[in-house]
Amino acid sequence: MFLGLRTLQLCCCLLQCQRAPRFHQKYLNLCPKMKGGLTGLERHEAHRTSALRPKRMVGGLLTASVPWQAMVYLSENILDGGFAGGALIAEQWVLTAGRNLFVGKNQTQTRGKEPLIPKVYLGISKRVHANASTEVSVEKVFLHPEFQNISEWDNDLALIKLKEPVKFNESVMPIPLPEIGDNQEEKEEEKGIIAGWGWGKLFTPAPVLKFLSLPVRSCKGKYQSKVLASTPNVDDKQFCTGPSKHQENVCFGDAGGALAFLKPNTKTVYAAGILSFDKACSVEEHAVYTKISAYLPWIHSVMRGDSQEFLAKRASLISHMFSQQQ
Repeated sequence: MFLGLRTLQLCCCLLQCQRAPRFHQKYLNLCPKMKGGLTGLERHEAHRTSALRPKRMVGGLLTASVPWQAMVYLSENILDGGFAGGALIAEQWVLTAGRNLFVGKNQTQTRGKEPLIPKVYLGISKRVHANASTEVSVEKVFLHPEFQNISEWDNDLALIKLKEPVKFNESVMPIPLPEIGDNQEEKEEEKGIIAGWGWGKLFTPAPVLKFLSLPVRSCKGKYQSKVLASTPNVDDKQFCTGPSKHQENVCFGDAGGALAFLKPNTKTVYAAGILSFDKACSVEEHAVYTKISAYLPWIHSVMRGDSQEFLAKRASLISHMFSQQQ
């Protein structure tokens, strides 16, 4: 996440939230200041330095922990897709963007190639804590079968299966997915929370996890980027957010993180989207997410262990059963 020239403060309210046992469900309503972006102290600092801060630079609040946040690591080269985000969704599963399993930024480097096995780290805030003590071993990765390559944006999802179930605590908790059949259509200006270690000031990855509150914005049809030639063609399986009112946005290295919304009826948090297009980096761009609700059948199928061969046999069997009924 881009960070301007101002220093961000860590508010006491946020610290209290992160120590709460059920932080993953209640942090939005426990800390109302988080909904508006900056705290009063930070607004004072932002106002004091506004004449110096480039308007295209955006930022985020420092956070000690987002318990479902995973670091998906391939290399230190962030421009080459070296590391990014992910979301713990069950005791043995991390959901991320498909592009996060490849190093390289063009079609020839990724088309037809097998996804790499990344390192995964859980329960960390500082990037320096991504070490052997916080690493969880990966058993297998599952790239969405219709994901083409890193230069295209459709079906940009992957599931990472961990070798062993992780133990949940205040620093490591899964984020719920939408329920099948729920009408969880993203509403214009509805705000979601996303965290990451993406680019900050000096055009380097953030040393400490940051989060942003971003509003949903309409961008259906051809996504018109003023900066980048390769941009998504947004369809019904994707949605967008714009920059915050404090000119904050996601950036390189944030892809794969989950955009969390609050269910108004139950006041619980759920993951609505996985960040795909993380190259917004300015107030002129929109971030694009893969809509999780559109991919629930595939996600649940992989987590159940359904293979493509099994699915084909089951479809054939069901077809045969119905043909005999006629």
